[in-house]
Amino acid sequence: MRKDMINDAAEMLEAAGVKNIRTYDNGSYPGMAIHEMGTARMGNDPKTSVLNKWNQIHDVKNVFVTDGSCMTSAACQNPSLTYMALTARAAEYAVESLKKGDL
Repeated sequence: MRKDMINDAAEMLEAAGVKNIRTYDNGSYPGMAIHEMGTARMGNDPKTSVLNKWNQIHDVKNVFVTDGSCMTSAACQNPSLTYMALTARAAEYAVESLKKGDL
């Protein structure tokens, strides 16, 4: 797959008028080119998920998980902005819960 991507990229650059294109492949190993995700699924049922819809652990209400572990799949885009949005959302929920005395 990497070889195809390299060749396709070179073809696109050539079609755009780029000259003297040199491709390379530095190889790949687990964790180098992916965003590690999964293992703490969000859901409504504590029997099938670790986190509720607020990224709060079902059985430990004062713990929120807002990294990639709550996401069970990934697309090709960088998920960093999604992590930031999940964190802001969870933090807002935690603050409101603290004010109400629920946390």
